[in-house]
Amino acid sequence: MTGFLAAAALSFAVIFVAELGDKSQLMALTFATRFRALPVLLGITAATAITHAVSVGVGYLLGATLPTFWISLAAAVAFVLFGLWTLRGDSLSADEKDKGNATTRSAFVSVGVAFFLAELGDKTMLATVTLATQYPGTGGVTGVWLGSTIGMVVADGLAIILGRVLGRNLPEKAIRIGAAVLFFVFAVWLAVEAFLNG
Repeated sequence: MTGFLAAAALSFAVIFVAELGDKSQLMALTFATRFRALPVLLGITAATAITHAVSVGVGYLLGATLPTFWISLAAAVAFVLFGLWTLRGDSLSADEKDKGNATTRSAFVSVGVAFFLAELGDKTMLATVTLATQYPGTGGVTGVWLGSTIGMVVADGLAIILGRVLGRNLPEKAIRIGAAVLFFVFAVWLAVEAFLNG
């Protein structure tokens, strides 16, 4: 097996397993109850591709991890804000109701930013950095990036499907409160990680 294929296969498997039950997979489920599946999946894919490209670059060039304390703390504060925003609720203007693209765009941006912040310093990012140090060379690094990105998107895609099924059967207020609680849990989780690993 070539370096590219070996790196891609191993990275897919490691990141897929690491993502199961991870906070970002729970976020995917939460977002899927509030937004259409496609913009959620696209936001996750964009954020993951960027974050994992950074991870691979760090692993390839430096062979070291990013300092995670301040990044995790900033992400925790952001998740408190996301939780408060979710509790407040959103309403569509008449113009937004007429233009489905406005909500699709805002869902894509919301999901992309939240996932980018959640992944900074997360175990899947650090695992990607570690994998990149094991596969020097352009083919290996590209394989790590592609495999890790696809592994995470597939794991989060499963959460989106589950979120869509649950979302049809839950009242909107319960979804909003549940989503806010999850964002607060993510905030506490990130803050605890920051202090434990910092």
